[in-house]
Amino acid sequence: MTDLLRLTASPTEAEIDAWHAVVTDAHARDLPAAVPAPDRVETAGALRVPAASSRYVRLAVPMPDGDGYAGVASLRLFDDEENRATAWIDRLVVRPDQRRRGIGARLWRELREVLAEEKRISVSLEIELGGEGEQFAVAHGSTCALPLVMYVQRITEETAEPPRLPAGYRFVHWNGVVPDEHAEPFAVAHGAMADSPLGDVDEKPFQWDADRIRAAQNAVVERGGVMLTVVAVAPDGTHAGYSELVQRAPGDVRALQYDTAVAPAYRGLGLGRAVKLRMLELLAEEGLPVREIATTVADDNGPMRAVNKLLGYRPERSIGIYQVRLPSA
Repeated sequence: MTDLLRLTASPTEAEIDAWHAVVTDAHARDLPAAVPAPDRVETAGALRVPAASSRYVRLAVPMPDGDGYAGVASLRLFDDEENRATAWIDRLVVRPDQRRRGIGARLWRELREVLAEEKRISVSLEIELGGEGEQFAVAHGSTCALPLVMYVQRITEETAEPPRLPAGYRFVHWNGVVPDEHAEPFAVAHGAMADSPLGDVDEKPFQWDADRIRAAQNAVVERGGVMLTVVAVAPDGTHAGYSELVQRAPGDVRALQYDTAVAPAYRGLGLGRAVKLRMLELLAEEGLPVREIATTVADDNGPMRAVNKLLGYRPERSIGIYQVRLPSA
């Protein structure tokens, strides 16, 4: 088999095109037709702009005739102290017409070597349940560490309920990177995600501070995406709850719900519902072409599932965070 290629941190346009072709071909085979395919802007951004506190190893197997790639893999190596022992596979994809030829296994062997060199003891990835990806993961020693369901909200006039906050609370919002005056309290609010269900996944929640918040949101913007944030501010100025939404490419009609969280001291006040409803208003105000919002929720996250059901989210498909535990050095 042709040797693997390792992409640099600044891939060429031709390399991005070849990578994107693999991703979109696999998407058409592996996901329901209703799920929009990734835009090239998203692919290029992901290849050129690293996520916060991370390094990447990106591999490609050339097609036998040298025209494009037969398979690709992207490995995220966390650099934060909490997660130096684990890693995340962003992509491990083989073109449908090139499957069952050992290409996926070749990519996986190379990733295993990198993980061993980096002294990582586990690696995780997100997989569609019931498909070829799950079969491959299980065959190579992976187990489901966190079952999830993808829910989708169709944005219609019926979802245009006005948001309501308790007396003394107010909304703030921004498009892009958090303004300086909100960075510190927003970082504190992110700590509310620390008690979200993580199943058996080794990856730990980040220890958020203002710089990390800025870096995370800036990465979305630099990748060509749009990031909207809505915060419910308590009377004392605390960021009591928030919601983040990402449109990964300017023309995308499906946005991704990133974090929605309410600090423990403010739960039971309807803030999760309120920030999500305010987000729908903000989408309209920004004039974005988004017509649906997708989000994953853990099976045992009852409170968020209840909020989403009231807002019209419906289950689309089952996925899971699969994890491989590796021999320690």
